[in-house]
Amino acid sequence: MLAEIITIGDEILIGQIVDTNSAWMAQKLNLIGIKVKQITSVSDDAAHITEALKLAEGRADVILITGGLGPTKDDVTKVTMAKYFHMGFRRDQETLDHVTHIFTSLNRPMIELNRRQADVPDGCEVIQNKNGTAPCMWFEQHGKIYVSMPGVPFEMMYLMTEEILPRLKNAFKLPAIFHKTILTAGIGESFLAQEIEDIENALPDHIKLAYLPKLGQVRLRLSGTGADEATLQQEVMFYAQQLIGRVKKNVVADQDIPLEKALLNIMQERQLTLSTAESCTGGYISQLITQHPGCSAVFAGAAVTYSNALKMSVLGVLPETLENYGAVSEQTVKEMAMGAVANFKTDYAVAVSGIAGPDGGTEEKPVGTVWIAVATQYKVVARLFRFGNRRAQNIERAAIAALTMVLNELKQDVG
Repeated sequence: MLAEIITIGDEILIGQIVDTNSAWMAQKLNLIGIKVKQITSVSDDAAHITEALKLAEGRADVILITGGLGPTKDDVTKVTMAKYFHMGFRRDQETLDHVTHIFTSLNRPMIELNRRQADVPDGCEVIQNKNGTAPCMWFEQHGKIYVSMPGVPFEMMYLMTEEILPRLKNAFKLPAIFHKTILTAGIGESFLAQEIEDIENALPDHIKLAYLPKLGQVRLRLSGTGADEATLQQEVMFYAQQLIGRVKKNVVADQDIPLEKALLNIMQERQLTLSTAESCTGGYISQLITQHPGCSAVFAGAAVTYSNALKMSVLGVLPETLENYGAVSEQTVKEMAMGAVANFKTDYAVAVSGIAGPDGGTEEKPVGTVWIAVATQYKVVARLFRFGNRRAQNIERAAIAALTMVLNELKQDVG
């Protein structure tokens, strides 16, 4: 079963907004066994939309469309689809009542432009949008299913979850599908592939392995399809355990979660606390951590000590250390980490000091030079990293490397 997603809107094509709808929809469709064949973005132009519909009809069984359903003249999806299917219009009373109720509750006048939201192609089935005024329209034409939804993400997500996905599952006999994700860190994609090559080669045809690399980490995703969900799950988990056993030292989590969330889970389970002392990362490590609800059970706080003066006053770095070795040095970063443990009274602290760029580097310490240290009350370890010359990537790489170092120390401390 194949689907195509069409997103409509000039705002997407000029980069004013990012198309997050397609990624979310593709993920949800995949989970019920519908493969997305293509994702297409088109402008608010009737000819472009018509051409996209024709092409999608030739390669997909289900065509899902978002956007272009507002009351203004630039929203042309509804009219274009009516012409494409040679349909007239009718005013849907249930939609009109719903729109009227929204404007009445907001104490706003109901003008004719708003009433037109209830005008729909006379051959479609209307699915009420409880979170907005634009109705969702379901067409069954030319042996295909077309669904037109509003582009507002929370409206689309509600309609997909509550209406569209259940209807698609009832309309088609879909295969069982099961995914298992393993998060690894500290090993490159090519080295990882070499380590597990024989396991990958032994996978049956209905189970695929995907490598999903990101800066400093690689996700391994096993995806299986079959007739029986329970049997399929057992098969996928069998191969997942083989992969985990082979690269155990690099496995961070056996689920699809961010690296920092894996760290928080481990530390919370062991009732351990963490603080950060950041220089070149400018609080980015803390931001990664604090985006997760419940992080306060682990994370005590951070010091963003960009200047040498703050490194000394907040973290207790010695003036002679900075004078003799500089801010970007093993000695300084160790004192930063130890100062965070002492002053914030946490079990662990991670400190980062480096040259993010694009300038500030020297021959001895070029742009991309980063020192990272992890400390407890009993020990401190530090490591030198050499990244590239791109500031944003250096900050992200440093943050991921810092989190990975904490995870490695946690593993060693347990052992």
